[in-house]
Amino acid sequence: MTALRVLDAGALTLVQDLGRPGLAALGVSASGAFDRTAHRLANRLVGNDEGATALEHLLGGLRVALPAGTWFAVTGAWGTLSLTDAAGVTRAVEPHTAVRAETDAELHLGPIVRGLRATVAVRGGIAVPAQLGSRARDTLAGIGPAPLAAGDVLPLGPAPATPVPPADLVPVDPPTDGVVELAVRPGPRHDWFGPAAWHLLLTEEWRASARSDRTGVRLEGPVLAPTPERADVELASEGMLRGSIQVSPDGAPTVLGPDHPVTGGYPVIAIVVDASLDLLAQLRPGQPVLLRLATGRR
Repeated sequence: MTALRVLDAGALTLVQDLGRPGLAALGVSASGAFDRTAHRLANRLVGNDEGATALEHLLGGLRVALPAGTWFAVTGAWGTLSLTDAAGVTRAVEPHTAVRAETDAELHLGPIVRGLRATVAVRGGIAVPAQLGSRARDTLAGIGPAPLAAGDVLPLGPAPATPVPPADLVPVDPPTDGVVELAVRPGPRHDWFGPAAWHLLLTEEWRASARSDRTGVRLEGPVLAPTPERADVELASEGMLRGSIQVSPDGAPTVLGPDHPVTGGYPVIAIVVDASLDLLAQLRPGQPVLLRLATGRR
């Protein structure tokens, strides 16, 4: 069996694919990769189907042992990457590049300095057992492989029929460490909030809270107060979507992430459009965020 071995999982490393959509009626969210763009790119670089199972790593510190001949690519967040071969020779590795370990080797992801989450794809994908049709870890529901720990052995699937693309390097800018703009549309309960709250939502500079995870990204800033007639009204639970911006009773907005609950009782003032969702995965605590009203159909 060809497999990679986890030497150090760092702060948090999860097995992810593109999720298990269509199971909300069972109380299960789609989950899946937080940064879908990075996930798809990493897989394409090594010749996998873009939905193949890969690793999602937080903050840096991951070390994995790779068998000789393994192709891999690291995308998403940026940090120092290095590969140490069987002779003990260490060389730097570029992100967004398909790399082949010629001998048994150790891949090390140093501290992440731009963005928050890195994706590591290996040719053939991670072949752990699926649950409910997916290998994704849902951190809220506890479905899918447990967070990785040192000593874990992850089997690799067979090499796909497609070759590693000849263009093995994709020029991608690192995630910004400045202001991130997210496009939004009015949510189903935007009428619970008056013009003043809507104005604050779209003009104030928010900050990503350290109290954020795959369930939701909390934004710190001014209080979004409902209209007086809604102030003490309890909303019945209703269906939730990834990207929904719920406003909790303390007036703070939270953007629901991939592991969001499928129902919720806080009013949804707005929804982040799909094209902006992946940016949430790379928000660092304290990073400024602007919400802008989307134009066009997407």
